[in-house]
Amino acid sequence: MTHTYNITGMTCSGCQAKVEGLLSKIPGVKNVSIDLSKGEATIEMDKHIATAELKSVLKDYPKYQLSEVNHQLHSVIAELNEEETKSWFLTYKPILLIFGYITSITLLIEYFQGGFYWMRWMNHFMAGFFLVFSFFKLLNLKGFAESYSMYDIIAKKWSGWGYVYAFIELALGLAFLTGFNPDLTNIITFVVMTVSIIGVLQSVLSKRKIKCACLGAVFNLPISTITIIEDTLMIGMSGIMILTIL
Repeated sequence: MTHTYNITGMTCSGCQAKVEGLLSKIPGVKNVSIDLSKGEATIEMDKHIATAELKSVLKDYPKYQLSEVNHQLHSVIAELNEEETKSWFLTYKPILLIFGYITSITLLIEYFQGGFYWMRWMNHFMAGFFLVFSFFKLLNLKGFAESYSMYDIIAKKWSGWGYVYAFIELALGLAFLTGFNPDLTNIITFVVMTVSIIGVLQSVLSKRKIKCACLGAVFNLPISTITIIEDTLMIGMSGIMILTIL
């Protein structure tokens, strides 16, 4: 992956060489290219490197100040442009397989229970959904939080929400699985997913090319109607279960 950053304080080729050398020493950095006239550094990485880590190697030289240039957005757009060449199925294959697995397993559970009971099936489906999706988010929690902050209405204002959200999904999955306080579990699900879908709708309607964070930072899935369907399904199921309980 390649990210671009602003760097101020460089006045000559010596400064350029110094900054390039410092940044190149960071583990995971493959190449550093600095445009002195623009004050920009293009860094090629083997893996995501936090901006704070990049800044830390320049701390002994306070005149050099590194800052982000919407590098996350540039990276995501570049990746999504590559996705446009793929077929719809290949693009969404991970999420389709996951939904297929969860649906199949929960239907098998109903079959071996001796009959199909809608409420029980929805409860199992939602447990599987939240447990699986939280698992992928927790694989790279920081990467998920950064991607989520690009479109979620709460995460945009508070970056910590992405970290909390992943554990909320895990807790909801366990609550549905164990049958813990169905009223509270479904109400929280309804509220959390309704808030979540707002940012998704805004991104889709504005036709912004943003990476969907539903499966964390593991897969490169663009936000689309699939994401809307995913959130709407959870909102609908929790709503039905709330009405049934009432």
